[in-house]
Amino acid sequence: MQFGIFTVGDVTTDPTTGRTPTEHERIKDTVAIALKAEEVGLDVFATGEHHNPPFVPSSPTTLLGHIAARTENLILSTSTTLITTNDPVKIAEDYATLQHLADGRVDLMMGRGNTGPVYPWFGQDIRQGIPLAIEHYSLLHKLWREDVVDWEGKFRSALQGFTSTPRPLDGVPPFVWHGSIRSPEIAEQAAYYGDGFFANHIFWPKQHTEKMVRLYRQRYAHYGHGTPEQAIVGLGGQVFIRKNSQDAVREFRPYFDNAPVYGHGPSLEEFSRETPLTVGSPQEIIERTLSFRDYVGDYQRQLFLLDHAGLPTKTVLEQLDILGEEVIPVLRKEFESLRPAGVPTTAPLHPAVQRKSGTQQPVTQQPVTQKQEA
Repeated sequence: MQFGIFTVGDVTTDPTTGRTPTEHERIKDTVAIALKAEEVGLDVFATGEHHNPPFVPSSPTTLLGHIAARTENLILSTSTTLITTNDPVKIAEDYATLQHLADGRVDLMMGRGNTGPVYPWFGQDIRQGIPLAIEHYSLLHKLWREDVVDWEGKFRSALQGFTSTPRPLDGVPPFVWHGSIRSPEIAEQAAYYGDGFFANHIFWPKQHTEKMVRLYRQRYAHYGHGTPEQAIVGLGGQVFIRKNSQDAVREFRPYFDNAPVYGHGPSLEEFSRETPLTVGSPQEIIERTLSFRDYVGDYQRQLFLLDHAGLPTKTVLEQLDILGEEVIPVLRKEFESLRPAGVPTTAPLHPAVQRKSGTQQPVTQQPVTQKQEA
């Protein structure tokens, strides 16, 4: 089981002090948070991609490339790569380059983002969001697997005899997740290719997440990649931890109440009851996270959101200490004790990472055939 954190990179005023960090501070602090994640033994650091205030991560590969140079074991990922508004050729080139720099410690999550105006900013139509995601990823998938590509589609100019450079490290492309909160078409796309499906269910009740993951598992098996239980699933979540739950609730409440994303809406108690947001003691975080398995089955990656809503970096680093020391070790042990034989323990790792760690993963996915790609 892989555990990690993801950031949305918001620049938000601290409601308890009135201070707003600069963009420079937020970017530097994001690096410090990633380094802390490796220090406390987490497996994954992921960043979002946004092109508008109040967010700063507009260039994920630049940020992750810098973090790659300062870490040894951390898997570097995205919590959103905008497959709809980025050119798939540029995605292929940028993430292959990052893969080489990080010696294979790279995967990425395709998504459509949550900012409607980003589409016209990059010359696209939001009404074509799903078709763009499908066509662009079809091209990206081909660019990483074929040395010379001839291609023609609807949303970009045709390619003739094109070779994306650099080629993926050792000929193995980065593992891809397809992230979605609400769209069954994306679960279907992940299943079709035998890729991972990441249900970032931070805003939705468990019944919705259960439905999406079940669809993905069924279609994964339908396309011949393995059993439903072998499908590669990741989940998002939000936590705030203190030794005593009362202290956690008291400290986090002003940040929740004023958060740009969900503030000024349902109460903290309502949101915690209806979504995976968990504010409390380490034991409460452990019990709530273990309960996710009850409705999605055994899964391979759990990412937590910690650094948002104006929380000071000092507080975020304290959260990582608690997570690494008191929560993750218990979760690793408990999840693995419950996992049946034959179910993947983690998301696929690049062979270079496996060689370095001295591990070898069983083959859990079949390559997409030419007939399936057609």
